[in-house]
Amino acid sequence: MEDHYIGIDLGTTNSAICTYNKETPQTRVWKSPENNDVTPSAIYIDRRGSQFIGQTAYNAAPRSPDNCATLFKRFMGTTETIALPAVNRTLTPEECSAEILKTLFGYLPEEIRNSPDIGTVITVPAAFDQMKKNATMEAAKMADIGRVELVQEPVAAVMSFMKTHKTDGIFLIYDLGGGTLDITVAESIRRRVNLLANGGIPMCGGRDFDRALVDNLVRPWLHDNFDLPDDLATNPKFKKLLSLATWATERAKIELSAKHEATISLDEVDIGIEDLNGEEIYLDISLQRDFYNDLIADRINDTIHAARETLSNTGYTANDVECIVWVGGPTHYKPLRDKVSFELGIKGDILAVNPMTAVAEGASIFAESIRWEEESSPNYTSEEQPSDAGILSSGAPLITFNFNPETPDDTSRIAVKVEGQVPVGYAFEIQSLDDAWTSGRIPVRHGEIVNVNLRKPGDNTFEAVVYDAAGKSIKQDEIVITQRDVIVEGIPASNILLEVVEKIGGRSVPLYLAEEHDTLPKEGTKPLIALESVEAGSDKSLNFKLWEGKIHDIVSDNRPISHLQIKGHDFAEGTIPENAELKCSYEITSGGNITFEVEVELGGTPKKFDLAKVYDYKKEKSSPPAFRVAEEGIQIQKRINHINEIVGSNQKLERAEQTIEPALTLSREETDAETILGAHNATLEAKILLFQVREENRKEIRQSNLNNAVADFNMYSRQHARPSEETAFDNLVETAQRAIDNNDDDFNEHLGELRGRDFEILWGQDWFVIDMFKHLVTLSPDESVDPDRFEMLVDIGNQLLEHPEIREILAGRREATIRSEAVDQLRGVVAQIMSILRNQDRPNIGRNR
Repeated sequence: MEDHYIGIDLGTTNSAICTYNKETPQTRVWKSPENNDVTPSAIYIDRRGSQFIGQTAYNAAPRSPDNCATLFKRFMGTTETIALPAVNRTLTPEECSAEILKTLFGYLPEEIRNSPDIGTVITVPAAFDQMKKNATMEAAKMADIGRVELVQEPVAAVMSFMKTHKTDGIFLIYDLGGGTLDITVAESIRRRVNLLANGGIPMCGGRDFDRALVDNLVRPWLHDNFDLPDDLATNPKFKKLLSLATWATERAKIELSAKHEATISLDEVDIGIEDLNGEEIYLDISLQRDFYNDLIADRINDTIHAARETLSNTGYTANDVECIVWVGGPTHYKPLRDKVSFELGIKGDILAVNPMTAVAEGASIFAESIRWEEESSPNYTSEEQPSDAGILSSGAPLITFNFNPETPDDTSRIAVKVEGQVPVGYAFEIQSLDDAWTSGRIPVRHGEIVNVNLRKPGDNTFEAVVYDAAGKSIKQDEIVITQRDVIVEGIPASNILLEVVEKIGGRSVPLYLAEEHDTLPKEGTKPLIALESVEAGSDKSLNFKLWEGKIHDIVSDNRPISHLQIKGHDFAEGTIPENAELKCSYEITSGGNITFEVEVELGGTPKKFDLAKVYDYKKEKSSPPAFRVAEEGIQIQKRINHINEIVGSNQKLERAEQTIEPALTLSREETDAETILGAHNATLEAKILLFQVREENRKEIRQSNLNNAVADFNMYSRQHARPSEETAFDNLVETAQRAIDNNDDDFNEHLGELRGRDFEILWGQDWFVIDMFKHLVTLSPDESVDPDRFEMLVDIGNQLLEHPEIREILAGRREATIRSEAVDQLRGVVAQIMSILRNQDRPNIGRNR
């Protein structure tokens, strides 16, 4: 591997590339043609098809928005595309990112670019889900930049900070970029760093502050001073105006870092647009620091809360933290730093690292710690390893030398491990291949330790030689110990859940592949069973759903990672039978990427399905439309109201109501992708708050749920139940009550069974089936459902509602004891619709007990 290791910060608004020379050891940021450390993440294509990347594109974007692509990182891993209507081009976010990566890579000298051993680390926000990580890897593949690994941006920031700050202690990394906030708490002990916890907000950055200024200051000013339509963002005539206004606003905002007042200013010539009355438009808006501070206060408070929550997850307090490490362009703004520092009660580092380049620099340092030579996915390691093991001759002992392959210390240890009886007179010697040092010959004994000095940064090479009683060399091992500036000994995992079900159509429960207290990389296996059979060549599939988050009682409330499938079309012959044993193997890399493999016997022969290859993220990535996000907001508001009735006033419920506001106010016809994505993230944040409230008030909420189940049974079902059904229900109520009193985890299982018994009784009632059909047709199936089949069933059901027997039931003229054949047909239709809605690509795998 060459002496230079590459790190790339692929940012929302700006990107940077850096190399690390382990021999020096120094980092170098490679500058753009304009001699800047960072390159704007912007693409401009002119009418002749010429493409410009970086500063030129950024400068052109305000005046030619239909020729430019910006902010595409926010839509990585979604179905959103970037339209450039002026040149009739449409790009994916991955294609845009690939162009930025190729441009950055082009800054490097040819000898580095063309090295066959090159390896590059690209950073991603800690808040990036698996879809976005997959998309980033796809962009790297498109850019053809060789072997690539991902690392979380806070990890890279820690590496950069610790390279120049050897101080021991606990540090809070506050990384506020153009698009995301990442919070990390790190502990350093003798240049060994443990990352204790990660947190953050997926859509919170400088871009959001710019939007707030435009929406709350610039737009109102424009409408007050000129005759303009309401649809500035989409109106072809005025789209350029909003783009120019946003650009001028960002420029004025940056001035506030050094001044208390700035002016959002563009003259008539700069804008070149007339309003509806033919008046030339200009901008001349005073921007005060106090106004700006008030405008972004709520969002900054959100970042402070995220920092507090992340710190609390470590068990430490503000008094334990040495300082805040500021990373990201918006942290240049001193009032922001002062407020965060004051509210957290932690002093800031006064920009001890360059906020704009620290992530790229740290990524290049991290790249040097990766074992790029491995054929499988490259990975980071600091674990102790043995030297090459070997039996010296038949019946002779097995002698190996254990050592830590990397350390930040100036010294290291090599330990002797012996299996078997050592003949008399055997000795070993450790020799430095970098200078003339030698340990001298030492008798071979199990557990013998030799301390060696590391003479230089980077690789220090030694040779371990074993001699027999005659002094003949009979075994030689080369030992390489790398001295690093910083060793990251623990990268925290997030909660990765595999959704499994107790039975087909049953309750979903989480199976944890990784939890927050785990460190990356991590690998393991989980025994599963198939709850449905899948024949070769059929349309059926085994569905594996992965989620990321902390919500275990309602698995689908978490952030979706991936929907993986083994389809009948994925194998040529045989059947995966119901209850077949599935061996699920997984690996989560230091960058958070997940590989997923399932082994199952087909016809007596084990067959492996590499779902990372079977799975096509381009088909599965999702960006929910506005109407779905708005509907989700309404449903969450109902859940908030329900819990509020049980627990009363609660700060977290109030925060959940505030958080969900973007989804509640979202127009169902909204087309702005950023607005929709922001509202969608708001629903995910609100669900986390609801989960926390449920956990903190578990007994009261469970008691209310049980009381409601009993009340529903008494009101609707008891009169139709047989005595045996009543007794069974009442006995189960007592069991559920004991589970509440004892705080048992199986309460939800009992509650599900109660509701199931209630449903079975009602299912026999004609009026209930009719009401159920009317309710189901108001629901919207997701994209996985065959719309033609769903509509066909709805049409059949609507025709049955016109049947004379059902009309008599609806009019109350038919006795309940007379069974209706028409309702029996409707019952079959309802059952099919329920099956469709219940099993919309739901998991059909369970835990192998």
